[in-house]
Amino acid sequence: MTHPLDNPVWHALSGPHRALATRHGLALHYPREVAAFSAIAESSTMAYADLARGLPPDTEARLVRARAEPVPAGWSLLNDVPPLQMEARHFDGRQRDGPAIATLGPRDRDAVMALVELTQPGPFGPRTMEMGHYIGLFEHGQLMAMAGERLRLDAHVELSAICTHPLARGRGLAERLVRRLMHDALQRGQQPFLHVLPANAGAIALYQRLGFVTRAEMHYRWCKPLDSAQALG
Repeated sequence: MTHPLDNPVWHALSGPHRALATRHGLALHYPREVAAFSAIAESSTMAYADLARGLPPDTEARLVRARAEPVPAGWSLLNDVPPLQMEARHFDGRQRDGPAIATLGPRDRDAVMALVELTQPGPFGPRTMEMGHYIGLFEHGQLMAMAGERLRLDAHVELSAICTHPLARGRGLAERLVRRLMHDALQRGQQPFLHVLPANAGAIALYQRLGFVTRAEMHYRWCKPLDSAQALG
């Protein structure tokens, strides 16, 4: 049996995020304004046919897979980025002192999107905050750092959108937020995990210091039907 984190989007959409899911047989999709992720239960021609049925015209599917699997005939692989998947295994439980941590909600959408646009922490849409709990630190009314929960599985929760305004870097703000999210997740009985690009040495060093270890090298794959009739055939 494969581990749920080998196919995290599938286990999120078929589990705690099922209310957000659109399903076509062996394929599941988030609404694009929530997250641009899709998932397949298995790497098969039938699963890719189901995947094509749920895609808007001329749109790629974005999959998080454990292996670099070949795509079937009728599909084109556009991109394959290999992020590291890290899992929290040695958290010391300590919290950092500092200004009050705010829960982010709809009223903060403009501030959140501005910080995301400035820092580019990864895929983030106008409704991404519906996926989980997002928190931030404000100074003089400006959002200076944020972090939140994205993929939610039965026993795991993904920490994501971890970013700090350039004017506030080096002050441990992101670490403070991640520590709070880790504490809250573990209190609920969920194991925190995250994805990070191998080139992001600074972030990896922070996550290792917080008790994360690399579990796997995943594959963030963009693939697209060359022709809808061909992909469905």
